[in-house]
Amino acid sequence: MGEQVTEALGEVIAGRRDIRRYRPDAVEPELLERVLEAGHSAPSVGHSQPWRFVVVRSPETRERAAHLADTARLRQARDLLPERAARLLDLKLEGLREAPIGIVVACDRRTPANGVLGRATFTETDVWSCACAIQNMWLTARSLGLGMGWVTLFEPSDLATLIGAPEGVETLGWMCLGWPDERPPEPGLQRASWSTKLPLEDVVLEERWPEGDGAPAQPLSHLRAPDGDALVEAGDGADTLLAPPESLGILDRALNRVVATSGPRTSGGRLILAGADHPVVDLGISAYEAHVTADVLGHALTEPSSLGAAHARAAGLAVDVVDAGVSEPVTGAVDARPRGKRGNLRDADALTDNDLERCVTVGQDVGRLAAADGLVVLGEVGVGNTTVAAALTCALLGVDADDVVGLGSGADAAMSKRKLGVVSAALERSGTFGSDADAARRALRCLGGPEIAVLTGVCLAAADDGTTIVLDGLATSVAALVACRLEPAVQGYLVAGQRSREKGHALVLTELGLEPLLDLRLRAGEGVGGVLAAGMLLRGLEARRASIRTTD
Repeated sequence: MGEQVTEALGEVIAGRRDIRRYRPDAVEPELLERVLEAGHSAPSVGHSQPWRFVVVRSPETRERAAHLADTARLRQARDLLPERAARLLDLKLEGLREAPIGIVVACDRRTPANGVLGRATFTETDVWSCACAIQNMWLTARSLGLGMGWVTLFEPSDLATLIGAPEGVETLGWMCLGWPDERPPEPGLQRASWSTKLPLEDVVLEERWPEGDGAPAQPLSHLRAPDGDALVEAGDGADTLLAPPESLGILDRALNRVVATSGPRTSGGRLILAGADHPVVDLGISAYEAHVTADVLGHALTEPSSLGAAHARAAGLAVDVVDAGVSEPVTGAVDARPRGKRGNLRDADALTDNDLERCVTVGQDVGRLAAADGLVVLGEVGVGNTTVAAALTCALLGVDADDVVGLGSGADAAMSKRKLGVVSAALERSGTFGSDADAARRALRCLGGPEIAVLTGVCLAAADDGTTIVLDGLATSVAALVACRLEPAVQGYLVAGQRSREKGHALVLTELGLEPLLDLRLRAGEGVGGVLAAGMLLRGLEARRASIRTTD
């Protein structure tokens, strides 16, 4: 076909990169069709054409896919040595939220291997054929000036469920497609010193595999994140600063999320402090008397103040108190007090259906009003609610009580043993739960507390208003997890303020796909960790605004 064509092909191959940053501009339909046609022109064993291309434009589906990838990334990091885990989490490994188009490449394997010429002996050739289609699409996208990235940070079954693939259809990953906001001169992992490209002579063997120790060295393998346009704009703004991109690590990523959701002018916010008593305290699982909840909640509105409220005001945040059912009504608090009988988890459900709806609705009202003021920080008060949160975590994640139940504030070994027994009994009584919205609502009614239900409502409303939600400890995070099960788009508005000492907290954050800003081994509750993180975010936004003004 001529030297010119050969050279052009070489340039396209050499310039192909796994693109992670994208512009928000739309991809013209005719360009998308050319990319898909290239994939459909790939070679396939026995002319089987097993590929299927699921084109995804919906922001909601892209957001859910990004959540799955965030979660898988954190799970993989858990299996790495600490230094490698940190480097993995530093890498931007996907552009699912930013790229305007996603293409899930799937392989329809429902035709028996014996029925396809050439596949009876090499049964995986249908999958290999789909990989050839991906390469065709990737090179064509590059030749058209488009960028493409191959994301495999998914459990294949989760990705299949997301697109509704039937049994026998396997997913090969998610291809991000859009106009690139980067043109890396070399592969991203190589630039990040994660690995290096092997010399050609190390991978070419003559005649047969060498015997003994002459086998080629293997590449290093180390086993051990809103609106796409707004996220791109947030990244663009950060790029104007006189500092390397993401020089503040996790904080920079959280700031980008705040800019994309609450906006770059955000300068304040509110701590939503919800409190409730819990009948489970009568089972001897806490070192504190139940009246302590009312004492703390009442002091959040007075001087001297409670710890969480004092930290909030010091950070420039207003404080809203929600009485979700304490011993005596709290003057000045929003009333979300349950009306029906409440159970102790072990022997009866925590809430009635009516009270669950009431608490969530009040939370939505509170969250909607708070969202107008900037960041929404979640806090809770409730003697015994680490037991409640542990039981709800086990139900939502399908894990054993041993993996979640911790000591709790002030508890001793005997209390911890009783707590473990109560959670185990509560789970046995309530049965198993799925991962859909109805199951999450049922788990919240059976095992959750009224303050957790209130905070679930706050999350739903604040996210619906497009506002950043800053989480504190286990109870607030499990409320956010319930909200995500009810409405998956909530995840894109969450920031993990801290990781507490509760055993189950890290599991919930991983399920949410969130990295915590702080890890101070806090046991304070009351939103203290979330408030400290919110203060960092507000100061970070202020510094960004000052730096951008300086460079203009």
